[in-house]
Amino acid sequence: MIEYEEAGGAVVRCLESEIAGRRIAAHAVPYSGEVGLQSFRFDPLERRLFERRRSGRVRVGPPDPVEWARAFSRCPAGPVLVGPGDPAEGVRGAYRAAAEGAAQSGRAVYVLDPEPSALPPTPPDAFVALFAWTPLGEGWATALAAAIARGTSGGALLPIVPGWTDEPDFLGGWFDRLKAAGAEFAAAVPASGEGESRRSLVEARTRIDPAAADGFFEKIHHCDWTASVREGVVRFRAEAAHRGLATLPPRPVGSGEPPGNSAAAAR
Repeated sequence: MIEYEEAGGAVVRCLESEIAGRRIAAHAVPYSGEVGLQSFRFDPLERRLFERRRSGRVRVGPPDPVEWARAFSRCPAGPVLVGPGDPAEGVRGAYRAAAEGAAQSGRAVYVLDPEPSALPPTPPDAFVALFAWTPLGEGWATALAAAIARGTSGGALLPIVPGWTDEPDFLGGWFDRLKAAGAEFAAAVPASGEGESRRSLVEARTRIDPAAADGFFEKIHHCDWTASVREGVVRFRAEAAHRGLATLPPRPVGSGEPPGNSAAAAR
């Protein structure tokens, strides 16, 4: 059972970071808590896989864009990230409020894993939708196609995991789904090699393909992680180039930014 409770305010973390090679000045969290029907979630900020509980509490931000705009006003200037989304968005409306509040405050906005109902209709140039691959879930492709159909720039993020997502067969299938969804870009995110991250990766691979679990365990615990990830990124970029896809998300344009500054930042 999943319980939703009010967060008590707009949760915005004013901490400069990067996502898929793009700088962000703040991160808005409309829904917090690793709980959901999808067993795993890849976080492209922390670059690791999180295992989700099937029951628990999810804290929900306010459905008022003004509160989110006020929270963003306390953060340094620059693009912001909103997300990830939640299946309850159609009832709660916190994600759309956060995205609208960010745009109303003049920000350029990256929206991470939004439900189709969470995307504000305007201004389209202010938003770029990012959809992260997750094991045991293909909903990202449907949501990406919906975002593209609404006129929002969108693409997907793939964690590069040695012995799994860097394999030619895997990459070929993933890029096929990406192109079918109408993606404009594909970005590689080097997966973290920290111990907890590797544990979650082994757990996820075991559930998907038990026969490959032993070989995968040996690979990620005994390979040169940095070198293997680097080789995987090279293969990823070659595949993207073959299919005519950019490997860096476009930069959205905030209404409060000087156009020249936005163009320079994009370059």
